Amino acid sequence: MSAASQVGTFTIRPLDPLKDAELLHSWVTHPKAAFWMMQEAKLQDVEREYMAITANEHHHAYLGFHDGRPAFLMERYDPRYIELVGLYEPEPGDVGMHFLVAPTDRPVHGFTRAVITAVMDELFADPRTRRVVVEPDVTNKAVHALNEAVGFVPAREIDKPEKRALLSFCTRERFLNRRSLATRGVSL
Repeated sequence: MSAASQVGTFTIRPLDPLKDAELLHSWVTHPKAAFWMMQEAKLQDVEREYMAITANEHHHAYLGFHDGRPAFLMERYDPRYIELVGLYEPEPGDVGMHFLVAPTDRPVHGFTRAVITAVMDELFADPRTRRVVVEPDVTNKAVHALNEAVGFVPAREIDKPEKRALLSFCTRERFLNRRSLATRGVSL
């Protein structure tokens, strides 16, 4: 997938857990990735985690690029089998998502929002996707604001084994509406 935005062009490819592990390790252990919960992970831990994801038919990981350079990690999962089993009633067309923007010393205004928009474009490119589901940590206020900006609506807090999470949903229609408003410069 390739998408242009105001901050450049984004592309996404399937993650190669062995080839990409060193890069991912530097991202997930960075202090800015605290909510990713892999701060103490060793390189082998990251390889093992992403090999397991790659082998799972219900969980997929992708490496995202900005103007040809690695810039973010995206995970897509089926909430009927991964992450949210027994925590909510999945609907047909539900797709779970995680994303992580690479740490940088030179932040670009609007970059993270452009990344989540590219991720959502990728998820909704599949006509079977009707709704995207996320479950960020309840204390991650920055991601809550980003999620809201692209159309997520919080449903309720849930208890996962590793965190208290804010279960939120974004329908295709809501995302496209928010995307259209943002493209026209309407502040949300």
